[in-house]
Amino acid sequence: MTVTLADVAARARVSPATVSRVLNGNYPVAASTRERVLRAVDDLDYVLNGPASSLAAATSDLVGILVNDIADPFFGIMAGAAQTQIGGPGDGSGRAGGEKLAVVCNTGGSPERELTYLTLLQRQRAAAVVLTGGAVEYPDHQAAMAAKLAKMADAGTRIVFCGRPPLPEGDALVAALAFDNRGGGRRLTEHLIALGHRRIGYVAGPPERTTTRHRLEGHREALRGAGLGTDAGDEERLTVHGPYDRRSGYEATLDILRRDPTVTAVVAANDTVALGACAAVRDQGLRIPQDISVAGFDDLPFSVDAVPALTTVRLPLFEAGARAGRLAMGKENPPPGGIATIAAELMIRGSTAPPRVG
Repeated sequence: MTVTLADVAARARVSPATVSRVLNGNYPVAASTRERVLRAVDDLDYVLNGPASSLAAATSDLVGILVNDIADPFFGIMAGAAQTQIGGPGDGSGRAGGEKLAVVCNTGGSPERELTYLTLLQRQRAAAVVLTGGAVEYPDHQAAMAAKLAKMADAGTRIVFCGRPPLPEGDALVAALAFDNRGGGRRLTEHLIALGHRRIGYVAGPPERTTTRHRLEGHREALRGAGLGTDAGDEERLTVHGPYDRRSGYEATLDILRRDPTVTAVVAANDTVALGACAAVRDQGLRIPQDISVAGFDDLPFSVDAVPALTTVRLPLFEAGARAGRLAMGKENPPPGGIATIAAELMIRGSTAPPRVG
């Protein structure tokens, strides 16, 4: 049943006019009253009618792109690519040639902010939402996300995942474009093992993220396949979790080298983390790759300019983002079953080589 403004007013114990003033922000309202109205809006999941131009249609001309950190090239590249398809020349299917207004929402990696932005986009009757990057695996958050996205999809919003797998439950998606993080992680570690490395440290991302789990699973699959990962305690000792940033890479690598000075290679959760790992190795008076090999993930633009150039796993970020934008705009048919796994490519460069044994 559709929730009305009158329902919100009754729940908040105020007049409909007061609810309207709070939502439109065009008239001063007491803080306690405003808080009561907004709580009622959230409790009832009330959807604001949005701009007048959207009243005659199911959705508006707004498309939301959710990112963890717009300053991170991983997210910036995907968001920019999606926007080329959303805000560029349209196909003549709607007003102004079919273009939409793309709004990038920076969650800071917060599950709460992710849900808040979705609620705001829901109230504006967004035509589509593109969610980029790894998802948080907290069960309560996953359930809340599934419920929220289902409501948005029922109202006509297109839901596209870019760089993240589908939720365990929920079929509200137009499509999920998931990177093969597990396969990429496995091939990267297999490369190091083939070079003769046997003691390999791993700087992982936040443990609650799907991207972290899948890349680490691939790494450990390669170790076990070579008979190197049979000791679970040893695996944990050579793995340090932290944020996807340079400082984490630096501090975690120092920690790994303290735990086991015989380590000859460090795999980083992404290229930014790998830069921190490289700095830590050099600050210990060690050479790359003669003493310690370092590898990253994503193949961000700076990775080839590192010294030495960074061995990494290339993800087609721009291509995936552009495809997500087309799917959000209805310019491309969804993949079979709504899910596509995007291959990862190993890029071997100068930051990995020794040691050879025998």
